[in-house]
This record gives sequence, C-alpha cells and structure tokens, in this order.
Amino acid sequence: MDQQLRSAAARSLIEAYATGKPIAPLTGTHDDLGVEDAYAIQLLQVEEWLASGRTVKGHKVGLTSAAMQRMLGVHEPDYGHLLDDFFFLEHAPIPLDRFLQPRIEPEVAFVLKHPLRGPGVTVQEAIAAVDFVLPALEIVDSRIADWKIGLADTIADNASSGALVLGSTPTPLTEVDLRLAGAVMTRNGAVVGTGAGGAVLGSPLTSLVWLANTVGARGVTLEAGHVVLPGSVCAMVPVDPGDTFTATFAGLGSVTARFASSREDTR
Repeated sequence: MDQQLRSAAARSLIEAYATGKPIAPLTGTHDDLGVEDAYAIQLLQVEEWLASGRTVKGHKVGLTSAAMQRMLGVHEPDYGHLLDDFFFLEHAPIPLDRFLQPRIEPEVAFVLKHPLRGPGVTVQEAIAAVDFVLPALEIVDSRIADWKIGLADTIADNASSGALVLGSTPTPLTEVDLRLAGAVMTRNGAVVGTGAGGAVLGSPLTSLVWLANTVGARGVTLEAGHVVLPGSVCAMVPVDPGDTFTATFAGLGSVTARFASSREDTR
C-alpha cells in the first residue's frame, strides 16, 4: 500500500472511534494490505493520539492462544499500544459509550521497573526488568464490523484494544509461577471462563520477551513504569450494560470491572 492508502485506512478507523460506527474489514477493501502496512496504519493513529495530548503507558500482546492463531492462520502474536485514558479504576463504573463492540478477558499484567529494548532480549533480562505483576481485565474492542477480522485488520486497529482495569495486589515474580497460575472469571457471579498462565504462549514471560524483541526491531523501547498485557488466559466474553466481571488468579488476588447500567450512565 502507498502512504495515501495507509492514511485513508487510519482515518477510517479514527472516524469509527468518533462516530461509534464500525467499518467494513480493511482486508476486504485492500487486497494488498500486509502486516507491515497494518502496523504503519496503527502507528499513524498513535501519532495522531499523541498529537492530541494523550500518552502511551504500555503495550498489549494479542493472538497469544493457539486457538486464535489457528483461526486467523498465523503463527505469532501481534501487539498494540495502551494509552493513558485506557486505564479504569476497579469498581468505578466504566462507560460503555466509549466502546463499539466490547468484550473482556483476564490477564496477568507486567509492570516494568527497568526499560526493555530488543532485539536480543532474553528471559532472564525480561525477569530482571519486571517490578511486579497485577491481576488485570482487558476490555477488547473492534472498530471492524461484527468482529470479522483478519490478522491485518486487528493489527491496524491497534490490536483490537479498548481499555483495562488493574488490580491492586502487586506480586513479585519470585512469589508465583505464572505458567501454573490458574484464573477464574465471573460475570455477575457466574463463572464464564477459566484458564492458566500457560495458555499465553506457554508462559506470559514468553509473551513479554516476544514483545520486547518485536517492538525493539522497530526502534521502540518498553519503558520503565509501563504496563504490558501479555495475552488472555481464556476466551473473551461479550460485555452488556450493568455487568460486573471479576477475575481471580491463584497467588495474585483478584480484579473487578463494573460497567455502567446504560451506555451513558457513569454515576
């Protein structure tokens, strides 16, 4: 794709945020849309967000489960940016009118104490860079109609990012085996998902290393203080007005996200 087409695609996604109306899959209208084009489209949006005064506070990794990779016919994850206004407090009502097609999934969030820059980052270097981990709920969203996404669609759409809620129980890596840490997610008290950290590329740490090396090859550093969402431990679940979700992780505590009872009500 030439730069003009990339800019037009980025503009269509930005307009979807503004209007609340999802667009047709980019891969359906741009036959030549490749992975590098998609990341360029993502970055064009990030640049516009930064120009408006927003800041990057971390990154997320998507497509970390074998099932999602098989569905999209890919063999590696993708990544997106976490902006400062993506972060919501536990139990505070989250307005639904900022999302188009929200879904939610439980994750273990890394908080970094040292920068990580690839390529060449090793597991031990990633471990040394982590300050602590937190239980998290990621709200994923798609600006692509009916979630009919291909790999390039979700990459261009900032890896289908929406928002996140972090728990308040920091845990050092030395106190938990992330591969074996089981999680249960409930919706209004009923169990809707279970899983363990091993569902994320075998270990969430593998996802962190992949991210550091992948963005590093593009000249990007994972900064100290930033949050990294490495991927979900179970399938995502749709969100409706008034829903309350809680994810409880063995050895990590719990995190709760409460959604407003209507698309406008945040009182």
